[in-house]
Amino acid sequence: MKLERVLPYSKKIMKLALTEGDIAVDCTVGNGHDTLFLSELVGENGHVFGFDIQAEALSNTKTLLAEHGVESRVTLFEDSHAEVLNRIPSEKHRQIRGAVFNLGYLPGGDKEIVTVTESTIEAVDNLLSVMEKEAVIVIVIYHGHPEGQVERDALLDYVTKLDQKKAHVLQYRFMNQINNPPFIIAIEKK
Repeated sequence: MKLERVLPYSKKIMKLALTEGDIAVDCTVGNGHDTLFLSELVGENGHVFGFDIQAEALSNTKTLLAEHGVESRVTLFEDSHAEVLNRIPSEKHRQIRGAVFNLGYLPGGDKEIVTVTESTIEAVDNLLSVMEKEAVIVIVIYHGHPEGQVERDALLDYVTKLDQKKAHVLQYRFMNQINNPPFIIAIEKK
């Protein structure tokens, strides 16, 4: 297949956005794969801040980061991503060059614990308020469950109303796939 699938494409966007020494945010840590990826992109002189409301997710992530020797590059918070501005030190806010969300539930975890519309939009709004020009937010939307469909609709409504003078918004999705495949919303601050 010549077209990139959703997850590789989200990583491609982050590779373009982040360089050595940058600050990145994993807004939905999950099992830590994006956290690890971001820590590799920002390197020894950068830092990743990760958020998840589930202790299990943070434990899985700590193990993965330790296995790869990058745990010193990451600070994890057992908290909502809506708290991004309250948890990340204010002197780091303007250095945030990239943020990623994988919405839905923890793979292999409790499917009743899901991301919710209000906190996701609040987190995106907070990030956009402090990020510098050309910083990027990538949101992977999993909408194969009821809350995911609500979150999808609200996010699409939110991003289509973002002022085009302040942000570019991209949607990347496979239109003819069955079973509600995930898709990307990418936002680049102008």
